[in-house]
Amino acid sequence: MAQDHRPVIFCTVVEKNSLSQGERARVRASLITHLNRSGLGGQNFWRQFFLALFVLVITAAAVRGAPTDELAAQVAQLDRVRILRLAQAALQLKPPAITDRAATNSQGSPHDFFSQADYFWPDPTNKNGLPYVSRDGLSDPDNFEFHRMAMRDMKDAVAALAAAYALTGDDHYAPKAVEFLQVFFLDEKTRMDPNLNYAQAVLGKYTGTAFGVIDTLHLAELPVAIRFLEKSPAFDPAVDRGLKKWFADYIVWLTTATNGVKEMNAKNNHSIAYFVQLASFAKFTGDEKMLALSRQRFKEVLLPDQMAADGSFPLELKRTKPYGYSIFQADNTAILCVLLSTPTEDYWKLPEGHNARQAMEFIYPYLVDKSKWLTDQRGRDVMHWENWPMRQPCLLFAYAELGEPKYFDLWKKLEADPTDLEIRRNVAITQPILWIARPEQIPLLKKLD
Repeated sequence: MAQDHRPVIFCTVVEKNSLSQGERARVRASLITHLNRSGLGGQNFWRQFFLALFVLVITAAAVRGAPTDELAAQVAQLDRVRILRLAQAALQLKPPAITDRAATNSQGSPHDFFSQADYFWPDPTNKNGLPYVSRDGLSDPDNFEFHRMAMRDMKDAVAALAAAYALTGDDHYAPKAVEFLQVFFLDEKTRMDPNLNYAQAVLGKYTGTAFGVIDTLHLAELPVAIRFLEKSPAFDPAVDRGLKKWFADYIVWLTTATNGVKEMNAKNNHSIAYFVQLASFAKFTGDEKMLALSRQRFKEVLLPDQMAADGSFPLELKRTKPYGYSIFQADNTAILCVLLSTPTEDYWKLPEGHNARQAMEFIYPYLVDKSKWLTDQRGRDVMHWENWPMRQPCLLFAYAELGEPKYFDLWKKLEADPTDLEIRRNVAITQPILWIARPEQIPLLKKLD
C-alpha cells in the first residue's frame, strides 16, 4: 500500500508549490528517485518522509533561479567600472530639457514632447513632400529627434547616478540626479507636460499618433532608479513628491486620452511596451488599480493574443525587422514579469503555451547565433541587422528566475553600450543592477579597491 501511495503523497506536496509544470516534473522525479532508493518501510516512514521533504526544499530552490542577493553582487562587480564611468560623465552633463530646442513642426507648446513617426518619409511625388508616406522599417534620418534624445539622455544620466549611489552609498550622486529630474519634469520654465499628444506625428496628416506612446518607454526605468535615490538624505523629498504627481498625471493621460487608449489596445509590441510603462509608473505612484489592470491584461490578453505556442510573436515576425522586434518583445515581456510579480504570484509561471519562459526559449538560440535566424528561413531586418543583439535584459532576468547559466553567460558576453542609436532606442534598461538589487543592500560594494 505504501509503495502504491507514496508518489501521490509527495507529488501532492510538489503540486502545492508555486513551481511551473517543468519544475514540478523535475522535483517529482528527484523525490521519487530518492524514495525508491531509500524505501518506505514501517518505522522508517516518517524519517524518510521528512528527509524527502528536505530534498524537496533543496531541489525547489535549485530550480527557482539564481539567489537574488548573490546575483546583485555579481552584477555589481561586473558593471562597476562601467557604472562609475557613466556616473562621472553624468556629473559633468548639463541637464537637458525639451524646451532647449523648438520643434518647428509641432502643433503643441514648447512644453509638449514632439517626435515624428519613424517609418514615414516625404512624398517624392509632391513638391512640399506632404503628406508623409509610410516605408515600414526604414527610418528617415531627417526626422526631428531632439526631444527623444533629451529624454533618453536625462533618464540614462539619472539611472547611472542611481546605480553609482547603489554601489557606493556616496550621497554626492543624488543632488545631480535631483537637478536632472527638476529640470525635465518640474521646473515651470523647462518641464515637459505629462502627455504625448504630439508624439510620432505624420507630417501633413496627423499632429500625433497613438504609437507615439512608445517614445516614453525609457522612462519606465526612472521609478526603479528613484527607489534607490530615495534612500539618500541628499535626495530632495519635494522633488520625489513632484515626480509622483507628474507620473500620476501621466497615468491619467495614458488611460483616458484617445491615443493612450488606442495604444493600450494595440495588437502588437506597442501594447506590451505600453504596459511596461503603466506598470512601472503605477508601482511608483502606488496606483493599485492600474497595477491590477496591468496584471489582468498581461495574463488574459497580451500573451494569449500575441504569443504563439513556440514562444514567438507572429505579428512581429511579419515585420520588415522581425529579428529586432522579436528581441524587443522578449525583453519587454521579461520586464513585465519583473514589474508585475509578487511574493505570491510569479508572472514567469503563467500557463504553458503563453509565458515568458517560452519567449526566452524561442529567442535564445538566435541571440547566441543570429545566422541561425536566416538558416531557419526567417527574414533579415531591413535596417540595423548587423548590430543586434546587445546585452539584452531578458537574458539577465531569465537567469535570475530560472537559474540557467547559459542566459547569464551570454548576457556577460554582449555589448552593454552599443553605438547604434536605433538599437539603444529599443532597449529601455541601461542599468540592470537597479532591477536586480534591493535598496536595502546599499552599498552593494562594501569596499571599493
